[in-house]
Amino acid sequence: MASSVVMEAEMWAMAPKGVSIHTTRIELPKVTVEGIQAMMDAPQVEQAARLLASAPLDVLCFGGTSASFLHGTAYDKALMAKLKQWAPGIAVNTASTASLAGLQAVGAQSVILATPYVDGVHNRAIRFLEENGHPVVASRNLGIDTDQALAEVPLQKTFDMICEMDTPEANAVFISCTNFLTAGLIDAVEKELGKPVVSAVQSSFWHALRLGGVADDCPGYGALFQHGLPEVGE
Repeated sequence: MASSVVMEAEMWAMAPKGVSIHTTRIELPKVTVEGIQAMMDAPQVEQAARLLASAPLDVLCFGGTSASFLHGTAYDKALMAKLKQWAPGIAVNTASTASLAGLQAVGAQSVILATPYVDGVHNRAIRFLEENGHPVVASRNLGIDTDQALAEVPLQKTFDMICEMDTPEANAVFISCTNFLTAGLIDAVEKELGKPVVSAVQSSFWHALRLGGVADDCPGYGALFQHGLPEVGE
């Protein structure tokens, strides 16, 4: 998103030697259902994908979680199909597609969900996870509706929010939003709770690496990087 500052920095922090990251941006009016829909209806999405596809990329990632789960799994799959059309010959993913793959890779079943979203977007995150076989047994959201404010949430606040929700009914944690700081707390939460943590940025990058044939571990950024892509139907 044009107003975002987290995803690029966290991907560069996680990047193995020899991996480079190239981005372009699209305008997000507001982090509400209506604002996200306006962004996805604008021609900038296609323009951005085609611009990036003119570079010699191995993988093209759509770096918006709520924007790709907004209307459920079928909507995310339709976006994937559009990306493949706009970027022919390049492997593609979305933050939501990658998040599901990451949850599957770590063996997640029931999950704890943490987001910075307003209620309307947060509830759609719950729906998306549950329609893909991940019951949300504990969740909390921060009610933030401006993109820049998402990036200003302190890591300690997010860490505390997640740990306070811990329950034996959940065997994994999912943190949604690509402009929400998470890279610096994943390892600490995993050690504190003894459960794998999947975040939108982390899983997007992991999934892109694996699609691009990069099998490296990224120590300090979660157990997810110890896994390859799950087999289809696994």
